[in-house]
Amino acid sequence: MNALSIPTWIVHVSSVIEWIAAIWFIWQYAEVSGYRAWRTMSFAMLPALVSAMCACTWHFFDNAIALNWLVILQAAMTVVGNCTVCLSAWWIWQQSTATSATSATSDQ
Repeated sequence: MNALSIPTWIVHVSSVIEWIAAIWFIWQYAEVSGYRAWRTMSFAMLPALVSAMCACTWHFFDNAIALNWLVILQAAMTVVGNCTVCLSAWWIWQQSTATSATSATSDQ
């Protein structure tokens, strides 16, 4: 018997697919809108994706003790991902503030 039930697997796999889709949509938004700062968010989301893949891999192999390092990697990637998304959000805010200031100056 596997470590996770079928409904739990569905949640895990669909979450990974949704995260990949979110990364792609954010990249597309950056392209279409011309706000290139949003590209940083796509890159910033990658460590969290790695974290999710670590969890799925570990559960796929029935939480094997030999793969306990994946749990540590998952935790580390979660921390790194949270930090990179936070920094990316800050960067987007900085760029939008700079763009707003430039627009306001040119309108006067």
